Amino acid sequence: MADEWMPTYPGSETAVFLAIAKIILDDGLYDRYYIENWVNWDEYLKNLHPEDPVEFDQFIKRLSEEWAEYTPEFAAQEAQIDPEQIVRVARLVGKAGSKLSSHVWRGASIGNLGGWQVSRTLHLLNVLTGSVGTVGGTSPSAWNKFHPTFFDSPPGPDAWNELNWPKEYTLSHYEMSEILPHLLKDNRGSLDVYFTRVFNPVWTYPDGFTWIEMLSDEEKVGCHVALTPTWNETAFFADYVLPMGHASERHDINSYETQAGVWIAFRQPVLREKARRDGQEVEFTYEVNPGEVWEEDEFWIELSWRIDKDGDLGIRKHFISPYRPGEKINIDEYYQYIFENTKGLPAAAEKEGLTPLEYMRKYGAFLVDDEVYRNNEKELNNSIGIVKPNGQIEKDGKVVGVKIGEKHYSGFPTPSKRQEIYSQTMVDFGYPEHATPGYKIKSHVHLDEMDRSKNEFVLLPNFRLPTHIHSRSANAKWLTEIAHRNPIWIHTKDAERLGVNNGDLLKITTAIGWFVDKVWVTEAIKPGVVACSHHIGRWRRQNDEGNRFMTNTVNIKNLGAGKWKMETISGVEPWKTDDPDTNRIWWRDGGVHQNITHAANPDPISGAHCWLQKVSISKPEKGEKYGDIFVDTNKSFKHFKKWNEWAKARETHPNGLRRPLWMARPLNPQLENYYL
Repeated sequence: MADEWMPTYPGSETAVFLAIAKIILDDGLYDRYYIENWVNWDEYLKNLHPEDPVEFDQFIKRLSEEWAEYTPEFAAQEAQIDPEQIVRVARLVGKAGSKLSSHVWRGASIGNLGGWQVSRTLHLLNVLTGSVGTVGGTSPSAWNKFHPTFFDSPPGPDAWNELNWPKEYTLSHYEMSEILPHLLKDNRGSLDVYFTRVFNPVWTYPDGFTWIEMLSDEEKVGCHVALTPTWNETAFFADYVLPMGHASERHDINSYETQAGVWIAFRQPVLREKARRDGQEVEFTYEVNPGEVWEEDEFWIELSWRIDKDGDLGIRKHFISPYRPGEKINIDEYYQYIFENTKGLPAAAEKEGLTPLEYMRKYGAFLVDDEVYRNNEKELNNSIGIVKPNGQIEKDGKVVGVKIGEKHYSGFPTPSKRQEIYSQTMVDFGYPEHATPGYKIKSHVHLDEMDRSKNEFVLLPNFRLPTHIHSRSANAKWLTEIAHRNPIWIHTKDAERLGVNNGDLLKITTAIGWFVDKVWVTEAIKPGVVACSHHIGRWRRQNDEGNRFMTNTVNIKNLGAGKWKMETISGVEPWKTDDPDTNRIWWRDGGVHQNITHAANPDPISGAHCWLQKVSISKPEKGEKYGDIFVDTNKSFKHFKKWNEWAKARETHPNGLRRPLWMARPLNPQLENYYL
């Protein structure tokens, strides 16, 4: 389907994007108007070249000099591709202009040490071509997602949780749950009660045996409650397993960035809605759900209400109905308020003689906004603040917008309200070498890190199959029938060198352990790289129930001193139930659990787990069988400490700040907690 396929070596994408950027710059294919008005090029010159005149053409000259090393030949060497292809693609990108559409997901950007550079430099191409938020271009995902208005907005937490946001990771993109057990092992605290919600870290996250150790230690986790719609490996290690409703068993709203608009959809519990239409009074959804399954909204409302029986804790007041003073809000009122405060929905409902809630019950979806482009150009009142010489509009000492021509705009959610080719934030928080986009961090799986004489490869463990959803679709019997094993993909040249054929066994050794898997020889992967798909390799212990369509029965052995072994006792087997399909299972191979052998690799800047793994490949030793797994959690903790030290060594808190105030994060604590 593609005009060009660029099979870049993992982690080299940043070099390729910068080579493309330089060609666009040198060939004059950039959007001068957009960059001159919507990029903080003046700050680039003032901070990096203070002796230079603050002129746009001087900025272009300096940028071209800075990028001089990023030639097609350099990038091609890093990526192991043809330099002429880079030139061709660069000119295609430049000619696309404002209609360059790009996408970053969990591949290169989340796989590599410094993978955040990939996102930054790909977005740079959109900035250079003026294709941010344009028709045919690329919009920030948040522009096209619905954000509801709630009946109550409690204040942020009055403390900073350093187990979620460790202080050495000042620029982390999100909370860092992937290293939680390592932080507890590092004696940084403990958890009285731990809720895991639709979350399966024992299986999904790296180093699952360290998670098992944490969840089995009452000194570290006093009580573990697993809220999950499907049985999973983490639930095996919970004190309470609370089954929660699937999409047809709960109320929920959803909104995805599928188009240049904003829409909202309304999920409803089927049997509760049927009961309502039949005239049956229902207080809680679990009363009519199969298996008395709760829906989460009601669970949290009820739990919060009961925790604060007398209102002394200040919790209960946030769950009082906006329609019945002093009384607990119910699920209908919860969504009634959201829909009554959704732009355009009340008017659309009124035209049909319906309330907003009735409208959404009937139709299930509503288009809130269409044709959402250039949100940065929302106009402000011209008297809102003081306009500085560089066009920034200040109010009460803060930049609130930018003036372009005679108009005042809200701009982007950055400190300068522009796209930032120069980031003062990176300087202030201890990374001045990353003030501008660059290829200054080589991936932990860079070619220089590989010793081919030892059969070292890059393992891609995070590629997805189109038939599964993380670890949440193992109960979908038809999807499981289509895909239920995860062999090691290996290129024909590498397979020939190793002397293996389809179906043979290979031992994949990671930094902390190993697993044994079957081989699939193919030319659909780059030489020097092997891959093992996500989703598959699910398991249950001999004495455990749970989903059987996709789970092997395993024996887990704690060998002591941090050493763990898992062996497959039997694969997937048919069994008799009321569903005749359970007796028709023809497959036996349930795959291999690879993630449990991965070391945790927290990026010191973005905080993301760097999924790609450096592995060595060999034939299994005598007695090592398909599906066998071994891990040493003492090695994994030592590995974590090494990566963690990279963050600690650069830890900087300007004015005592834990994190930049302008950077988004969920559940913002109160302002004073941002300071040490």
